[in-house]
Amino acid sequence: MSDIERLLPHRTPFLFVDELLEVSDEKIVGTRTYTDKEFFFPGHFPEYPVVPGVILVETMAQCGGAGVNKLGLLGDDALFFLATIEKAKFRRQVRPNETVRMEISNDRISARVLKQSGKCFVGDELAAEASWMCMVGDKAQL
Repeated sequence: MSDIERLLPHRTPFLFVDELLEVSDEKIVGTRTYTDKEFFFPGHFPEYPVVPGVILVETMAQCGGAGVNKLGLLGDDALFFLATIEKAKFRRQVRPNETVRMEISNDRISARVLKQSGKCFVGDELAAEASWMCMVGDKAQL
C-alpha cells in the first residue's frame, strides 16, 4: 500500500494524488500525472483528450484531504465528503501525460467541516482553481 493509499480511501481508477511534496497547517502541495491510460480519456474527448474539470476539482480535494490526514488534525477515522464547490475556474486544458501541481490552502478545519481552496498548475501555468467544503464523517458511524 502506498503512502497516499494510507491517507485516502480512494483507489484506482479514482485515486488522483501521486505524491505530497509539502504539508503544513497552512499549505498542502501535491502532484498528479495524468497518463494517457486514464479511464476518462477515451470518452473526453477521443479526438482531443483533456482531463475533465470535475476531475481537476476532485484532484485538489483529494490532495487537501490527504494533507489533512497526514497532519492528523481530525483523527484516523475521519472521512471527508464534498458538500460544496465554489468559484471553480478552468484556465488551461490538462492533456495526457502532463503533471499537475496542486497548491491547497486550509481555510477552516473543524470536527465537522473542512473548508479548503486550491489551484492546479501545469509548470507555471494556472490550469484550474476552486474552493470547496467537505463534511467530515467518522468511519465508525458509517
